[in-house]
Amino acid sequence: MRLFYNMSEFHIYNSYTREKEKFEPITPGHVGLYVCGPTVSGESHLGHARPYITFDVVNRYLQHLGYKVRYVRNITDAGHFEEEGRDAEDKIAGKAQLEKLEPMELVHKYTNLFHWGMRLFNNLEPSIEPTATGHIIEQIDMIQKIIREGYAYEVNGSVYFDVKKYAEKYPYGKLSGRILEDLLETTRELEGQDEKRNKTDFALWKSAPPEHIMRWNSPWGEGFPGWHIECSAMSRKYLGETFDIHGGGMDLQFPHHESEIAQSTIAHGHAPVRYWMHNNMITINGKKMGKSYNNVIKLTELFSGNHPILEQPYHPMTVRFYILQTHYRSTLDFSNEALQGAEKGLRRLWEAYEVLKKLAHTGNEKAADAALDTQVTTWCNECADFMNDDLNTAKVIANLFELAPVINGMKGGQVAMDALSAGTFSLLASTYKTYLEDVLGLQPLQAQQSNKIDQVLSLLIEIRKDARTRKDFATSDQIRNKLAEAGITLKDEKDGTVSYTIE
Repeated sequence: MRLFYNMSEFHIYNSYTREKEKFEPITPGHVGLYVCGPTVSGESHLGHARPYITFDVVNRYLQHLGYKVRYVRNITDAGHFEEEGRDAEDKIAGKAQLEKLEPMELVHKYTNLFHWGMRLFNNLEPSIEPTATGHIIEQIDMIQKIIREGYAYEVNGSVYFDVKKYAEKYPYGKLSGRILEDLLETTRELEGQDEKRNKTDFALWKSAPPEHIMRWNSPWGEGFPGWHIECSAMSRKYLGETFDIHGGGMDLQFPHHESEIAQSTIAHGHAPVRYWMHNNMITINGKKMGKSYNNVIKLTELFSGNHPILEQPYHPMTVRFYILQTHYRSTLDFSNEALQGAEKGLRRLWEAYEVLKKLAHTGNEKAADAALDTQVTTWCNECADFMNDDLNTAKVIANLFELAPVINGMKGGQVAMDALSAGTFSLLASTYKTYLEDVLGLQPLQAQQSNKIDQVLSLLIEIRKDARTRKDFATSDQIRNKLAEAGITLKDEKDGTVSYTIE
């Protein structure tokens, strides 16, 4: 039985209005979705897992509702100039110097690692993955328009957005709940503040000092774009001046998304986004993630168990399942106990699913247990209701757990094979397939040791691919030959992928 979805019933929580709203796309049958991607100045970590898994489910569910989704997720590779409460720095150039790599070499390395992690989480690839460095012209064009509108000014080769002037006409701070007067009182004194008309003004373009590696020509001299302008320029190019959904972590509401709204509103003459969606934050054993707590866990450490906090390696599907067991707008605390519980829970659901796929309905409608039949139908149909109610994956998973004993009971004889009508049995099978695999994007847990080997091989294949791209054939051949000595044969396929066999 195929599950039919009702597009008109889908509601999401709009962070901008702070209300659940019925989702109505700008173009019927089509959805434009933009999610802020990673800054590839280092390895992706646990904090990256939640937003990209969350919005992968958003993408999956919209597609299951029948929408054609254009999912745009950017790569920030243009320095990522930080301000408003953090020291101004070019993260990519600084890290490149530490690792003795060219900036674009470092970007390529960490972009590959990010993609590797996303594949292990079984995230669907975005429709478009633009880079900030590939859209400098679009960013300059947008800055020039903001200047012409009178809401930006140039000082010593840098361009700043005039927040105070903007706030005289538009509700600056509405998304994040910030009040401009409070911001003026609390903004830290950072380098370059004396150039600004107001402390809250943010950089659209920064003049590059002599030691700055990543720099581009502009009407204001050599420099590099500010952090916020890249997303406004790229979302406009690929989704239009107004698009349906903009997503990201709650930590991006201010200053990043607030600044996006302001600069796009001036450049376009109207707000850029219909629905803003934000996932809540992750804590580790009750503490905020941060270097000072030594609890920032890289994905390579999470999957290998190589971190002081971790008692064991955790399968990517365990992490995905644990994240989806909590509603995306609720805080999520990671602990070994919770992750180990999630691993057991996912095994239980997947074992029931494997049983279900082997069962066959007997066809005796008269023997159906009316009460059980009704209850199973209710549990199945509620899954769509829960997803339509702001993507409540936690309640969907709870219902799948309710259905598991019924499935196992049919295998063990506690529940008669014909206790469900043919239609309800088909609905049950379709519900498990649709939600467990298609919507939640879960996969079966492999043996941990086998999984670790697969992960290591995937990483070596990525490193070899990177070496071949740079025409470093010595390194590429060395990886292939060493693996061959260990009984692992790599085969380069015609479509560019690499397969392997283990003797």
